[in-house]
Amino acid sequence: MKKHLFAACDDAGIATPHSALRTPQPSAFPRRTLLKGLGGLSLAGLVGSSIEDQVACATQSVSRASQPTQLRITDLRVAVITGAPMRVPLIRIDTNQGISGYGEVRDGGSKRYALMLKGRLLGENPCDVERVFKRIRQFGGHGRQGGGVSGVEMALWDLAGKAYGVPVYRMLGGRYRERVRLYADTPSVTNKEGFATKLKERVKAGFSFLKMDLGTNLLRNIPGTLSRPPGTEWDRYRNPTHPFTRIQLTDKGIDALAGYVAQVRKEIGSEIPLGADHFGYLDVNSCIRLGKALERYQMAWLEDMVPWQYTALLKEITGAIEVPTLTGEDIYCLSGFKDLIDQRAVDMVHPDLATAGGILETKKIGDYAQEAGVPMVMHFAGSPVSFMANVHCAAATENFVALEHHGVDVPWWEDLVTGIEKPLHQQGFARVTETSGLGVELNLEVVKQHLARGEECFAPTDEWNARDSHDRQWS
Repeated sequence: MKKHLFAACDDAGIATPHSALRTPQPSAFPRRTLLKGLGGLSLAGLVGSSIEDQVACATQSVSRASQPTQLRITDLRVAVITGAPMRVPLIRIDTNQGISGYGEVRDGGSKRYALMLKGRLLGENPCDVERVFKRIRQFGGHGRQGGGVSGVEMALWDLAGKAYGVPVYRMLGGRYRERVRLYADTPSVTNKEGFATKLKERVKAGFSFLKMDLGTNLLRNIPGTLSRPPGTEWDRYRNPTHPFTRIQLTDKGIDALAGYVAQVRKEIGSEIPLGADHFGYLDVNSCIRLGKALERYQMAWLEDMVPWQYTALLKEITGAIEVPTLTGEDIYCLSGFKDLIDQRAVDMVHPDLATAGGILETKKIGDYAQEAGVPMVMHFAGSPVSFMANVHCAAATENFVALEHHGVDVPWWEDLVTGIEKPLHQQGFARVTETSGLGVELNLEVVKQHLARGEECFAPTDEWNARDSHDRQWS
C-alpha cells in the first residue's frame, strides 16, 4: 500500500519529502475533506484501519486520468479536412486514461505519413516525448515527408501537457512573450492595384507584418519579361529545381516586378515589414538582379529564392544583395539547418514546425540559430491545431520574429476548435494560452463539414496496429 502512495504522489507531479510519506501530516488530509470523501461509510468500519486504507477509501472516486507515469498510447486516428486553407490530415492520439492529444500532418501531406507510425507508438508513454520522437525520427524526411513525425510529436506534447495540467510552453522552459506576432501571407493577383488594396486591408486589421507572392507567375502573360525557349509549356517548370530551368528575367521583367512592389508600398507605406515569396524557377543571376532592384523598397526578406539544399548558391545571393534572405520551410530536423546557419548562407531561418520535427525540434533550431546571431521566422499554413503548436514554440524561443498565418480569409477556420478564448488572434497577435496542452479541442461537427472527399472522421485504423519491420539502423 505504501508503494501505491508513493506512485500517487509522483504521478501528481508533487515533490514530497520521504518523511512526509512515512508519516502523513494532518494538513495533508483535512478532517472535512476526509469525511467528505468517506461519504456514507460508517466511521466505525474504519476504526483501527491504517492511514493508507483511510486515504484509499477517501480517494476512491478521484479520477485517475492524471497519472502521467501510467499513461499509455492506445490508438491513433486521422481526419483529413480540406480548405483550411490547404488539405490537412488531423491526428488524434488516444490513451488508456481517456485523454486525447491532437496534431496534424503538414498541409498537403499524406495521412499515411502518420498512420505508418501507429504500430511503433502503441503502448508508449506519450509523456516521454523526446524518447518517442527519437524512436520515430528516422521515418520522417524533408518537405511533406516530415509531416507524420512532426504531427505525432505535436500530439505527444498536447497529451503531456494535459496529463501534467500545464500549457506546452511551460514544459519547454517557459515563455519569452505573452503574445506571438503574426505575419499575414497574401497570394498575389495580376491586378497590382487590387492586390495593394488587399494588403492595406491586412494593415487595417492590425497585422504589423505582411508577405506577398512575387514571381514569374505574374509575368507569364506579359511578352518580353522572361527569357525561356519559345513554345515551352509553363507546367514543365513545376518540378525541375530552379538552376536547371534556365528561366531568366529580362530588364522588362525586373521592372514589372519592382513596379508591383512599388504599388504595394504606395498603399501600405514603408514602415510595415513586407516579405516576398514564390519567385519561381529563376537562376542565381536573375535572383541577384531582382534582389538589387528591390532594395529600395525595404523588403523584410526574400524567401526560398533557390532550393534550400544549395547552400553555396544561397550564400552567393545573400552576399550579393542588401535585402535579407531566408529559407527552411522544407527542412526536416536541426541537422538540415546547421550548414545554412554555420555558413551564414541566409540572414534568417524559416522552419515549418509541421515539417521540421515538431515543437521541441523547432525550438532547438531557433536556439541553434540564435547562437550564431540568426533570427527565426516560422512558416505555417495549417489548421488551428498546428497553429497553437507554433504559438507555444514561438513563445518559448527567444530569437523568434513572426509566425505566418495563412488562413486569415477562411471564415470557418477558428470554428474547427473549442476550449479556447476566441478570436485566436487579434490585432496581428496570437495569445499564448494557459490551458493545458496545446489549449484546444476539436469541434467534430465542423471537422465533419469539411472532410476531404472520401474521408471519414477519426475512423478506426486497426490495420496499422502491427509493427512489421525491424527498425534499428545499425548492426
